[in-house]
Amino acid sequence: MSDAPMLSVVVPVFNEGKVIRECHRRLVTVLEGVGAAFELIFVDDGSVDDSLLLLRDVRERDGRVGIISLSRNFGHQVAITAGIDHARGDAVVVMDADLQDPPELIPEMIRRWHEGADVVYGSRVGRRGESLFKRATASLFYRVIRGLTTVDIPKDTGDFRLMSRRAVQALGGMRERHRFVRGMVPWLGFRQIPVQYERVARYAGETKFPLSKMIRFAADAIFSFSLAPLQIATLLGTAVSIASFLYAGIAVYLQVVTGRAIPGWASLIVAVVFLGGVQLLSLGIIGEYLGRIYDEVKARPLYVVTECLEAVPDGKRGPDVDGTATNGA
Repeated sequence: MSDAPMLSVVVPVFNEGKVIRECHRRLVTVLEGVGAAFELIFVDDGSVDDSLLLLRDVRERDGRVGIISLSRNFGHQVAITAGIDHARGDAVVVMDADLQDPPELIPEMIRRWHEGADVVYGSRVGRRGESLFKRATASLFYRVIRGLTTVDIPKDTGDFRLMSRRAVQALGGMRERHRFVRGMVPWLGFRQIPVQYERVARYAGETKFPLSKMIRFAADAIFSFSLAPLQIATLLGTAVSIASFLYAGIAVYLQVVTGRAIPGWASLIVAVVFLGGVQLLSLGIIGEYLGRIYDEVKARPLYVVTECLEAVPDGKRGPDVDGTATNGA
């Protein structure tokens, strides 16, 4: 049995006290049915509710549970990264704690992994419990990002996936700050296959992704994987310049040939305001890229760990490692 593969499950947690026990129960039920050794790595991303206390209580009862407590809220994608960095399994599953992505799909992912896939990702065929606005914007986002990038990012796919050890190691070499994991994994290549499922409503609690976070997340995805915004700004500037030259040519023609000038204080103001808007838009796009370069060159760690309680796959109490550690190489 020592040669049997081990599975790691990474679960980012931010103010999910209402779902932690049920998430642990369902994961254990599924994984015990698989029959392989496993560890559950819960990453507390600076929760301000009782999530961390509940995680410690769960770990007291189940040594297969590990806890990584971050010093503050670093964000969902960084929390996923912290868990993957600490995972020791031959395969690593990433899923959210809210149980919208069913743990019961993990055995099928494992089967596909045994058949040779390096990445098995959940592909959503339905999204129950979500508003029409959320479904529409999510659908639009995935189609826009696929159109803007050269990376084949699967549509209607989140972070729920299984990755082989070599895929995890390759992902570990990507230390960019503005992370879009569901785009970074497809970029790696390897053999990646989908498993379809219907996403259900949250088990309890409220979404931790309001509209503002969704917009920032979409911006990270676009600016991290595409130069299209810069190209669009260039094309827009070129089009405006051509239109301006044409307008100037028409004005000269009318003045010289017909003796009529184009009246239009209003048209002049509109042109000036439009040009100013194009310039500001272009500067804003350039600023987004420069800001990301600035974040990268500072080379700060991706996250800071204040507490790391390791899991032991055989169920015995894991060692406690307290203190502060950083990771951002």
